[in-house]
Amino acid sequence: MAFDATLAARVRDVLSDEFDVVEKKMFGGLAFMIRGNMTVGITAEGLMVRVGKENNDEFLALPHTRPMDLTGKSMKGFLYVDEQGIATDDDLRAWVERCLACTATLPAK
Repeated sequence: MAFDATLAARVRDVLSDEFDVVEKKMFGGLAFMIRGNMTVGITAEGLMVRVGKENNDEFLALPHTRPMDLTGKSMKGFLYVDEQGIATDDDLRAWVERCLACTATLPAK
């Protein structure tokens, strides 16, 4: 499994106040699940964020983002954020908080 262990530790730090966080191997990387929903992940492609279909275009317009594409077709509601977009702890926290806001609207699985 190829993902950035340092980035994983940074994400864990941001999520440290959240309850029911489960780490799961997914997409060839590591996903952080909350209430059974994939919230944020780390793959060889970078930080994978769940922003929701309704927010997809808004967040895709931000710098250092690109569509998440696993099968040749982009998955609406999920994006990759490149390293430059999460260079600081504040940048990373902002993205994780966006993910938390998205998954807070989803029913538990």
